[in-house]
Amino acid sequence: MKVLIVNGPNLNRLGMRDPSQYGSETLADIESHLRERAESLGVELDFFQSNHEGAIVDYLQEASQDAAGIVVNAGALTHYGISLRDAIADTGLPFVEVHLSNIHAREEFRHHSVIASLAKGQIAGLGWRGYLYALDYLVETIERT
Repeated sequence: MKVLIVNGPNLNRLGMRDPSQYGSETLADIESHLRERAESLGVELDFFQSNHEGAIVDYLQEASQDAAGIVVNAGALTHYGISLRDAIADTGLPFVEVHLSNIHAREEFRHHSVIASLAKGQIAGLGWRGYLYALDYLVETIERT
């Protein structure tokens, strides 16, 4: 089983970007944690990050063909990325939305997610561990179906 791990704008700056909101782990650190968990679950992961919505759309269209699910932290695209929403919907794959910070405790514009209504669930505010919880849940959900 292959799961796509998709990260949007500015997540490449983790570890340097406002550690009080996003923690001190880098994206590479998070990927390392996920690789360890995936190995214990017997799952293959494919990682992708871009600051450009179109690049993420292109990636989803290509990579979703042989994937079973998606863990996505869309970053700021969460709030306005309609083409990203459409691309995720078009995959037909189950996915979990992840946010390092609690988007519901931040600025009002961050409270709304254009992808949440399509997601199996949303994990917000649990830092890098949210990715692990999302992966665990997604794999369990896929294996049950």
